[in-house]
Amino acid sequence: MLKTAVPKLPMRNKIRTKNWYQQLGFNDIGAMDYPDYLILRKDAIELHFFAFPALNPLENYGQIYIHCTEIEAHYKQIQEQGISIHPNAPLQQKPWGKKEFALLDPDNNLLTFGD
Repeated sequence: MLKTAVPKLPMRNKIRTKNWYQQLGFNDIGAMDYPDYLILRKDAIELHFFAFPALNPLENYGQIYIHCTEIEAHYKQIQEQGISIHPNAPLQQKPWGKKEFALLDPDNNLLTFGD
């Protein structure tokens, strides 16, 4: 029986990736520090990253959709921290009934938040 899914996304630089996600409130939960792997968690969301130093961010199609509550407050907090919102994805009501916004991480992995 399926229980949960955890995305695995590419990263070019572990320190930069870790620092960027920590701005969003994620914590490093890896039991050991592996140079080519990173495990982060915030609330019930767990993200895994694998080293891909040759990644061309303009050719990266990594994407995740994160369900959240209180999306307006979350959006405001991210803006107050100075984290860039995707230029084509500010907070808006979508035709499919979700309120969403999106961010691009340092490697162009797309994070879409929806309520």
